[in-house]
Amino acid sequence: MTEDQNLNLIWAAGALILVASALFSRRIGLGEIVRTALSWVAIFAIVLVVFSYQNEILAVWNRVTGDLTGANEQQIVGSTLKIRRSADGHYWANAEVNGHAIRFLIDSGATTTAMTLKTAQSSNVEIDGGGFPTYLTTANGTVEAQRATIEELKVGPMIAKDLPIVVAEEFGESNVIGMNFLSQMKSWRVEGDEMILEPPVVE
Repeated sequence: MTEDQNLNLIWAAGALILVASALFSRRIGLGEIVRTALSWVAIFAIVLVVFSYQNEILAVWNRVTGDLTGANEQQIVGSTLKIRRSADGHYWANAEVNGHAIRFLIDSGATTTAMTLKTAQSSNVEIDGGGFPTYLTTANGTVEAQRATIEELKVGPMIAKDLPIVVAEEFGESNVIGMNFLSQMKSWRVEGDEMILEPPVVE
């Protein structure tokens, strides 16, 4: 045991002795004393475990909360971004659109990055309301979309400026990063359950 663990044991033993002394001084029945003593033993055991393994418990807690929120799916290693495959089989990126946090599905089958109308408006995306609409073929049929431009799209260490996108209300809740963003990278690939993106070389 470490010195800290020994101190914890001494502290717990001392506390149990004090509790036991208080119980016996109250002149209550032996059965009640045993039940109360066992309860306190259980409480002190839990406290001792928490103190002894607080770093391990904190690590597990961070891992669980990260899995629930999606924080563990994305990791920056140097200048490389690694995105772990989600439980739904897709790769999701936590990105910033003009400084606003937005979650995107990465879809190499999509030619152009796309956003929902509501999300685009809330993140100050410049929408070309006067231009001709574009028509896209989706799984739900043909969708009429508007052309727009993201001033700055940041995905991990990757930044794209003035990125052309399409916007439509019919996209529902899905924002998609397409090939017009991926093609700006030095490389992107899938290895096992991870998608790896490397930023373009800055000359």
